[in-house]
Amino acid sequence: MMFGELAALGAALSWTFSAVMYKEALKKTKPISANIVRLASTSAILTVLMFAVGKFWVLMDLPLEAVIMACISGIIGLGFGDTLYMKSLKLVGVSRAVPITSAYPLFNLLWATLLANEAITVPIVVGAFAIVFGIWLLSQKGNENVEATEKRTLVIGVVYALLAAIIWSIGITLINLVVKETTDLEHALAINIIRTSAIAASLLAFAPIIDREHGFLKMQKKTFAALVFGGLVALGLGWFLLIYSFTQTTGAQAVPISSTTPLFSTLSAIIFLHEKVTLKDIAGSIIIVAGIFLLFAM
Repeated sequence: MMFGELAALGAALSWTFSAVMYKEALKKTKPISANIVRLASTSAILTVLMFAVGKFWVLMDLPLEAVIMACISGIIGLGFGDTLYMKSLKLVGVSRAVPITSAYPLFNLLWATLLANEAITVPIVVGAFAIVFGIWLLSQKGNENVEATEKRTLVIGVVYALLAAIIWSIGITLINLVVKETTDLEHALAINIIRTSAIAASLLAFAPIIDREHGFLKMQKKTFAALVFGGLVALGLGWFLLIYSFTQTTGAQAVPISSTTPLFSTLSAIIFLHEKVTLKDIAGSIIIVAGIFLLFAM
């Protein structure tokens, strides 16, 4: 396996770990407050890191077009997408939210088909149906006697996860366009810092409106630490590895490998979070991953 594929797998593992951290933190805070903290802290730490290693000049070396695209990608994917993702995590847990949001390659392919007139093959059709079926399995409660409010919570959580997947697909499409001209680790890291800093600054600027109770300033130390650590792993390491994988291999190879997160997240939900995972949840996760690989079958 080449470096690009290994980097994509590392991204999947990073996002699995961060999901566990986020779920724990969300027991004590709101999704929007959590997103403000993790983005602001991560962007600050990554920027300081670039200064410390004497590579801050790389940020100035990027073309203006790349900077603008990275900023837009960050605001769309990390701002709107990740907030919805956290809302879904809070409502339906890691074992359901992560697999559904990991279906974003289906929408990536949809944009490619609509905008670039890419051909629709049999594997793509089968893969799409597999992903939809997997999501349907994950949306089932498993117990017919649950209360209406619990069913409503599940539906809302699934909808949030689906919306997050759609928004992520747009953000990833944009960032993939940016890194086509990037061939080294330094510029990949610079792009990641720019996209993270852009949304962090935006959220902080609008904090008085979107987080009126200022929950991001009243957070417990343990919750704050979980978000900072999870943010560094997901946004610092995970996204850096994904962006780097784009520079070393094609999106058709990198995206499916990075989307194996559901398999790891299901295990993590059972082991670390003690979530009640049914056979339908396990089957749904496996089917979604299989569907993603079919989407990119050559």
